[in-house]
Amino acid sequence: MEGEKRPAPYEGLFADGHLVLWTLCSVLLPVFITFWCSLQRSRRQLHRRDIFRKSKHGWRDTDLFSHPTYCCVCAQHILQGAFCDCCGLRVDEGCLKKADKRFHCKEIMLKNDSKALDAMHHHWIRGNVPLCSNCVVCKQQCGSQPKLCDYRCIWCQKTVHDECMKNSLKNEQCDFGEFKNLIIPPSYLTSINQMRKDKKTDYAMLASKLGKQWTPLIILANSRSGTNMGEGLLGEFRILLNPVQVFDVTKTPPVKALQLCTLLPHYSARVLVCGGDGTVGWVLDAVDEMKIKGQEKYIPQVAVLPLGTGNDLSNTLGWGTGYAGEIPVAQVLRNVMEADGVKLDRWKVQVTNKGYYNLRKLKEFTMNNYFSVGPDALMALNFHAHREKAPSLFSSRILNKLELDGERVELPNLEGIIVLNIGYWGGGCRLWEGMGDETYPLARHDDGLLEVVGVFGSFHCAQIQVKLANPFRIGQAHTVRLILKCSMMPMQVDGEPWAQGPCTVTITHKTHALMLYFSGEQTDDDISSTSDPEDTKETE
Repeated sequence: MEGEKRPAPYEGLFADGHLVLWTLCSVLLPVFITFWCSLQRSRRQLHRRDIFRKSKHGWRDTDLFSHPTYCCVCAQHILQGAFCDCCGLRVDEGCLKKADKRFHCKEIMLKNDSKALDAMHHHWIRGNVPLCSNCVVCKQQCGSQPKLCDYRCIWCQKTVHDECMKNSLKNEQCDFGEFKNLIIPPSYLTSINQMRKDKKTDYAMLASKLGKQWTPLIILANSRSGTNMGEGLLGEFRILLNPVQVFDVTKTPPVKALQLCTLLPHYSARVLVCGGDGTVGWVLDAVDEMKIKGQEKYIPQVAVLPLGTGNDLSNTLGWGTGYAGEIPVAQVLRNVMEADGVKLDRWKVQVTNKGYYNLRKLKEFTMNNYFSVGPDALMALNFHAHREKAPSLFSSRILNKLELDGERVELPNLEGIIVLNIGYWGGGCRLWEGMGDETYPLARHDDGLLEVVGVFGSFHCAQIQVKLANPFRIGQAHTVRLILKCSMMPMQVDGEPWAQGPCTVTITHKTHALMLYFSGEQTDDDISSTSDPEDTKETE
């Protein structure tokens, strides 16, 4: 219609411009906000890492605490923050810098050299006391209120209400609590440092002030064992003990960590290995190096906290088949204090390859648990190419031979041989004693004898593990010798498998290790499998 008025062209362009502008804002603004938040988060992380690196606290950040937790600085409930795995201090992310300056962590050594061994005071921190803890004064429950309240000593773990905290209690001397016989006091290390400067080494006189029951414990944990459970255990042990006693073997190898034993009185140290049988073997190899260095008087007794699965050595020594946090770390320390000393035979396994022109290459291993050749090792190796055509190992008595203490043994058509040092095999099976009415003497790990059995195949191994069959018992011996002329066979020593060509395997006694046997949770082992307590005092 001629009477209608059309909008000017610039008005339509102006409207379209607004639409484009709003569209760009709606798209770019969230991107910008996301980028800005990411940048701020990155800055916070760098700032936090910088504090972590410079701090004397063992800070670890987390957004998941096991129970309601309150910041030690602002007293507010923590949603995202950090905790110190040495002293147990908890702090909100925004208060981290203030907490790091305001609160001191555990001192592994005292700064004042003049302090005596028995002159250390409590080190109290406020709030977040353990659940079900009781006040040392009124004996009532602590930490029951939903706020930052009550105190805990980071050394003796005693707790006290705010209203029960008195001036006398603040200045009271700390006795290191329940685990005082396991803790290396900071003042002891300070005195040792001074003695070394004065070129004195009479550590026994210094330790006499700590009592005859003082058996300091060194923790050697593999942080990669047990689905990384070892990392959490390291922090829990640092809280209960002196952090200087706790080592991650992936960062500090056992050879270096065990040098702490040389600062302790003779025959006093104990070691708790947190890891699998492989980690235990690694530690025992380090102990053998101490013998080579002439440090026999400082050799510790070794206990095991089994992480992962299939811990046959740990099971033999009464520590169970695996630890998954079912008992508190404090109870683990109590078990170590109650454990008895025993000996463990360690064996030298020499594998001599038969090469061209009679050239021989020697491999040498140390065995704590068992050696095997055949189906048992095949399962560990997962040697697929060999699985379908594994020949009967001893079908030809001319090609393959077995000798026990130098005497040739006649064998049926076997596919595998297993040589045992300990009572358990295959993740908890008593291989030598077996099942049924036929009685066999219990296998011991300290008698200088090996138990040798045979298996007829992989199915036979499976039947043995579910207690439907017994192995073919060959005998016991001080020395075992195998002559194998097969083209390629799977072998293993303590769960470490490899494919092996024609060779001669010789197993002889190497040394003894001083271990700790825990009888609180009795396994199928008989009490007779432990050594005389007096024997444990002997060294190689």
